[in-house]
Amino acid sequence: MHEEEEIDYREENILLKVKMAEMKNELMRYKIPPLLVAEVIDTYPENKALVRLKNGNEFYVNVDAYLDGKLKASDEILVEQKSLTVIQKLGKKKHFDVSKYVIVERPNIRWNQIGGLKDEIEELKEVIELPLKKPELFKKIGIEPPKGILLYGPPGTGKTLLAKAAATSGNATFIEIVGSELVQKFIGQGAKLVKSIFEMAREKSPTIIFIDEIDSIAATRMDVGTSGEREVQRTFMQLLAEIDGFEPLGNVKIIAATNRIDIIDTAITRPGRFDRLVYVPTPDHAGIVEILKIHTKKMKLSAEVNLDKLAKKMKDMSGAEIRAVCVEAGYFAIRDDRFIVTAKDFSKAVAKIAVEETEKKKDLTYMG
Repeated sequence: MHEEEEIDYREENILLKVKMAEMKNELMRYKIPPLLVAEVIDTYPENKALVRLKNGNEFYVNVDAYLDGKLKASDEILVEQKSLTVIQKLGKKKHFDVSKYVIVERPNIRWNQIGGLKDEIEELKEVIELPLKKPELFKKIGIEPPKGILLYGPPGTGKTLLAKAAATSGNATFIEIVGSELVQKFIGQGAKLVKSIFEMAREKSPTIIFIDEIDSIAATRMDVGTSGEREVQRTFMQLLAEIDGFEPLGNVKIIAATNRIDIIDTAITRPGRFDRLVYVPTPDHAGIVEILKIHTKKMKLSAEVNLDKLAKKMKDMSGAEIRAVCVEAGYFAIRDDRFIVTAKDFSKAVAKIAVEETEKKKDLTYMG
């Protein structure tokens, strides 16, 4: 009996020792300092390399002997924290990480979902959709379509919707980015982001790149000395270089949008770049009626609702404001436990949206 107990204790002791060894190894792993991720800029003889850390700083460092001859420019690597010695190669860095800055999608917006912009839709069909679908037509006649189109006009008039509808109609990938996102904290990163976006666009072609608020990087250049303004200019120059570098009949098209055409640098509207400018206005009376029909299509309206009369109350409203009126009218009906929207609901909604827009303008004037 004692012998059996002694054997059990020995086995337990062995198991405990194995467990202790595993825990010690685990603790040792926790104590190992983390490695830094960097990028190879260039390689030199005698196991030397120029590397760039994520913060933009560059260092001339040693390379582990087993990596000699295996590193190339743009490789992603791991370096030791203190000496920055290169100890491992992760592989070729294909792209700057653009996922944090862009929206990549296949939109599902049809031309018939956009009201009051018949002429503007025709412009986009000619400049963007037709070259993507039938490039042979342009080759036969011997002309080159514009590489891009610049949409300008007041906020909320449907510039983004037009771009998405063009992507849907052309069966193209839609890459959306806000211009201010292209301005990065560290020197050269903004230009690199622009380059990577265009690389990704070529890979996912046919593609439409939509740059909203392009005035944030393409404003008229001035003789300025701050590093931030110089970085904006570097990013802008990279954008021009990318636009100049691809074929007009290629599978990548660019649409840009701005509310401030008055401050746009003329360099971007020269022939071969954004040489087609399209003004997207607030809708006229017929346009307002058309937009109302689109947004009330699925709504249950009372017989007294007259869209023509309603449109007269909405003069100078943008497409976004008209949509907001329809949504707000629906809320007024819901609050009264109704499923039918009345003319009174629309009247109250128009008044509410008008007041909200007036308050916004007052706030902007005060801030300015």
